[in-house]
Amino acid sequence: MPKARLTPASVTEAAAALVDEVGFDNLSMGLLAERLGIKTPSLYKHVASQADLAHRIAILGMTQAGDALRDAIQGRSGSEALAAGAQAMRTFVREHPGRYAASNAARPTGPDDPFIPASERVLASWAAMLGGYDLDPGQVIHAMRTLRSVLHGFATLEVAGGFQIDASVDESFSWLVSFIDQGLRAGAVSGSDVAS
Repeated sequence: MPKARLTPASVTEAAAALVDEVGFDNLSMGLLAERLGIKTPSLYKHVASQADLAHRIAILGMTQAGDALRDAIQGRSGSEALAAGAQAMRTFVREHPGRYAASNAARPTGPDDPFIPASERVLASWAAMLGGYDLDPGQVIHAMRTLRSVLHGFATLEVAGGFQIDASVDESFSWLVSFIDQGLRAGAVSGSDVAS
């Protein structure tokens, strides 16, 4: 990539592709500069530091994850939204493990940080996935945390090669989504019982 064409956005895109390949923990300015065919000091014309670069990757990853979830669940509700959103997250983690890891490690740096609206887009999609389950409003945050935890665990284990038993991982994932669906339906029923 010619030096003249480098911008903060293109450097971030290149870094995101790099961490998807080598792992977020292996990000280094030297490795990225080598990949771009430039000297390491030239990177600092476009990003302030490695921490700044990591944060930019996190924003990009969170934005892309939010888009993937939104697109997957659009026009769907209940079980269909859950299944589509869960598969979208699984696919995103498999295809972009480095930027997904960066997004999980990031924290907002202030009230104007673009990481905040990017995160809110993801949260809005999680909430939409749960919208068809008629949960008590007080249960929604717990349901979102449960859903995120279960899907995160499955997807990151899969990426890490953690499923070694000779059985279909796709079938296991379908079973997991069905299990979550049943749990959410039970939660909605129990919530109604408590209200009455």
